[in-house]
Amino acid sequence: MKTLVLISQVPDTTARIAFSADQTQYDGNGVTFIVNPYDEWYALVRALELKEAAGAGTVTTITVGPADTEATIRKALAIGADEAVRVDARPQDAFQVAAEVAAYAKDKGFTLILAGKETIDHNGGQVGAMLAELLDLPYVPLASKLDVSGTTAIVERDVPGGVEVLEVTLPCVLGAAKGMAEQRIPNMRGIMAARTKPLQVVPASGQGPLAATVRFELPPAKGAVKLIPADQAGTLIALLHTEAKVI
Repeated sequence: MKTLVLISQVPDTTARIAFSADQTQYDGNGVTFIVNPYDEWYALVRALELKEAAGAGTVTTITVGPADTEATIRKALAIGADEAVRVDARPQDAFQVAAEVAAYAKDKGFTLILAGKETIDHNGGQVGAMLAELLDLPYVPLASKLDVSGTTAIVERDVPGGVEVLEVTLPCVLGAAKGMAEQRIPNMRGIMAARTKPLQVVPASGQGPLAATVRFELPPAKGAVKLIPADQAGTLIALLHTEAKVI
């Protein structure tokens, strides 16, 4: 099986939130960047598990980003991916990313394309669906379990009140969610091997973004907290009516 895994670079979850002077770009100065957890923990690891179970196949990662994403890409190689591709473009919106991946993948014969259900910076969850549409492939979002039998993927998704089980003909695109796999920590052997694994840089197809960021704004600072004694429920209800105006 030939699997492609989308890898995004995102700020560490503990990173400070700040923007450029004109409030149109995230300020990444001094920020530690990581592999998007949904891409790493679930999509990439499950791809590796399927390859290991079959005893054959390849796992390729693809990232749309400038040269400063290569350290992040190497981590994915250290976890076990066979090779990596970097599309030399700075991502500006979901459609641009999907179009660049589609332009690369359209004639490569991938059996399965996996991405995290969303990235933890924008939380859009759009790239997988757009990519599937551009490649004219089936798409299943929020997949929590994946098995492959011949040319069929058996996929489970958590839905209200239960679990939905789907059979999808390969090739297809899946959005990986929690439950699909368990996080792997790269060992020293993997880290050393990652230094020599192929990382191909391909030029961008030229697809520009369809959306533009007008302005970022931080949410308002939290206000003061009022603590109401447990035996004064009436006071609490009155404040919820008159001040919070939530009831």
